[in-house]
Amino acid sequence: MKKVLLIVIMLCAGLVSVMAQTKKVVADKIVGQVGDRIILRSDILNAISDMKRQYQGQENVIIPTECQVLEGQLIQKALILQAEKDSLSVTEEEIDATIDNRIRAAIQQYGSKDVLEEIAGKTIYQLKEDFRITFREQKLAEQMQNKIIETVKITPTEVKAYYNKIPKDSLPFYESEVELSQIVIIPKANRDVEEYVSKQMYDYKRQVENGTQKFEALVKLYSEDPGSKDAGGQYNLNRNDKNWDPAFLAASFRLKENQVSQVVKSKFGLHIIQLMSRSGDEAVVRHILRIPPVTDDEVKEAVAKLDSVRKQLKAGTIAFGEAVSKYSDDENSKFNAGAITAGQDGNIFLSIDMLDKDMVVALKDLKPGDFSAPQVYTDERGRKAVRLLYLKRRTEPHRENLMDDYNRIAQRALEFKKNEALEKWFKEHIPTYFVSIDKDFTGCDSIKDWKAAADKADKARKN
Repeated sequence: MKKVLLIVIMLCAGLVSVMAQTKKVVADKIVGQVGDRIILRSDILNAISDMKRQYQGQENVIIPTECQVLEGQLIQKALILQAEKDSLSVTEEEIDATIDNRIRAAIQQYGSKDVLEEIAGKTIYQLKEDFRITFREQKLAEQMQNKIIETVKITPTEVKAYYNKIPKDSLPFYESEVELSQIVIIPKANRDVEEYVSKQMYDYKRQVENGTQKFEALVKLYSEDPGSKDAGGQYNLNRNDKNWDPAFLAASFRLKENQVSQVVKSKFGLHIIQLMSRSGDEAVVRHILRIPPVTDDEVKEAVAKLDSVRKQLKAGTIAFGEAVSKYSDDENSKFNAGAITAGQDGNIFLSIDMLDKDMVVALKDLKPGDFSAPQVYTDERGRKAVRLLYLKRRTEPHRENLMDDYNRIAQRALEFKKNEALEKWFKEHIPTYFVSIDKDFTGCDSIKDWKAAADKADKARKN
């Protein structure tokens, strides 16, 4: 077993979609077993088919082979057995939350609860019950994996040793990068403008209620929500999902079926909401979003405010992190001292092509430690906003080295050490399990340790 990736649980079980789990292939047989846990050929084929669907059209995606998926399944089964032996447990609340998240994602994928049920041939309740054992096992495997690696730490000496083992011609080359933080103020529309837009929205409400217009037609004409406009303003909600704006969520669940709400103010703007259907904590709604426009006066006021903050920063009378906490409206950076990050791993080093063109212009004459003048720009929601940028660091194009890239190297070294800990654990524990592997997979080099255990189990049975 050359490599035990930390994502192996996701690979073998976490990505299997609703359709893969509800429509098994006809020809099926047991291709692997660890203890009393079996692996079906359909488990392997469905996992691969699901990944092909998810990554369809994406470039440079490597779909795992049947051997690799089987290895992942074997690893998961061993982790589950050990978790049960160590008396690890998963609460019903955890399982329910995981199932609800997956069901919501599936509903989003297929467009509605009714379509999902029709395709799956089962009700949402039946799907949840089908998934309960699968997700319980996933959670147990994750807990066991975390238990194995929870004490793994990395020291500077180990980071240096890890780096020194990398062939110098294999070290990545980085273009010039910057480390940036920001303070963002989003100007608020004045009360008169907000009331004017609100009156327009009450007129939409009347048109729907008196039957002169359909709600979805008004969505196409007026809604400023790009995420739902093409879908008639539709969203699938769960009352327990904290990602939704509280005011929007609360208003949605107060409605009766087909009822249209009063104008609701959220952090995104003004809404009217129509409830299409509801089942317990699940609801399907349509909405129209209007963002009251800000005038030049509000923008100038925000610029003046940030200009005053900049003077305080330059004078040293306020720390940047304190200024972010006190003044910034940006949810993505407000709680990490204003740091601008990229990617799922929250990388703080940004190449120039990751920045918008206005940001590039603002940074042109800045030196590390400088604060930019307040800059007016349009954010990802289409709102006018004003930001102040703090250039913490700028690197020159360079080959990876410990001085400039220590954090990146340390993270890789830590993952390598965790992987070694997992490999060691499996080498010690595989021989203690009953293992069986179908002859169709005897040519898989990646599971040679498992095959050795299977051969040992087979000899024990014959004796």
